[in-house]
Amino acid sequence: MPPRALRISTREFISASAEETQRIAAQLASELQPGDCILLIGELGVGKTTFVQGLAEGLGITERVLSPTFILMRAYHGKLPLYHFDAYRIKNLDELREIGFEDVVRSEGVTVIEWGEKTEQLLPPGCWRIFIELLPDQRRRIRVARPHAPST
Repeated sequence: MPPRALRISTREFISASAEETQRIAAQLASELQPGDCILLIGELGVGKTTFVQGLAEGLGITERVLSPTFILMRAYHGKLPLYHFDAYRIKNLDELREIGFEDVVRSEGVTVIEWGEKTEQLLPPGCWRIFIELLPDQRRRIRVARPHAPST
C-alpha cells in the first residue's frame, strides 16, 4: 500500500520590522518537534537569518545566531538542538553530504536550511517550507507551509 500523502496547512504573516519577524518565528518555534526540518526560501537579504534568530529565541537559545554562509552549518543548543545551514554558496550536494547533512537532518534536533530549495534531493518528506518575500513597502510576507500526517 503506498504511503498516504501529507496534508499541508498554510498560514501567512506580514512583518513590518526585523523584531516582528523574530517574534513571528519565536511563536512558530513552540510548534516544533524533534526531527523537524524547515526550508527557508527567499531572495538575498530578505530576512532568513533574522527569522532563524527568532526561532532560536523561541527554543530558549541564548547564543547569538549568525549566518553560516561561509561555514555551511552552525549548531545551537536550547530546548531542542538547532542546526542552521546555509546552502547559498554550495556548488553541489556532495559538499553537504561531506559534512554529514543527511544525518543531521534525520536527527532529533530542528534543522533550518536557508536556500533550502537547493537541498530538496537530500531531505526527508515532511519538511516545513517558509517563504519570505519583500513587499514594495519594505514589509515582509512570511508564508508558512507545514506538513501534517493524514488523519486516520
